[in-house]
Amino acid sequence: MELSQHWRLKQQRYSLVGEICPYCEGKIFPPRDICPDCGNEAKTTFQFNGKGEIYSFTTVRQAPAGHEENAPYTLALVRLEEGPMVAAQLTDLDDQAVEIGMPVEMVTRKLRSEGERGLLIYGYKFRPILKAA
Repeated sequence: MELSQHWRLKQQRYSLVGEICPYCEGKIFPPRDICPDCGNEAKTTFQFNGKGEIYSFTTVRQAPAGHEENAPYTLALVRLEEGPMVAAQLTDLDDQAVEIGMPVEMVTRKLRSEGERGLLIYGYKFRPILKAA
């Protein structure tokens, strides 16, 4: 993936910015410009709050090319409070048991480095919601 593509996806990857359909008010992530629910044009940006809960998860022990340094890692389907499901890596688990329904929040973390150029790719991951001290 080229630098220009990473730049175009920056808002989506760093801030969970999607779209909202002005017709049916469906929240869309990732942005698609066409609402998957009603088929109308949906180009109004929407900022998700980054909170949700784990819907399902799995642990990846044999990572695909480019992600070997992260293995093993846990991937989860996260249902955002606003409705959409997001697939993302879990982080900051500190030996905490992962459970269906566990509340999580979005954080920006390094996803990988790309090639000999040393391009660092950042994006969203989710971590358990920290309890107040």
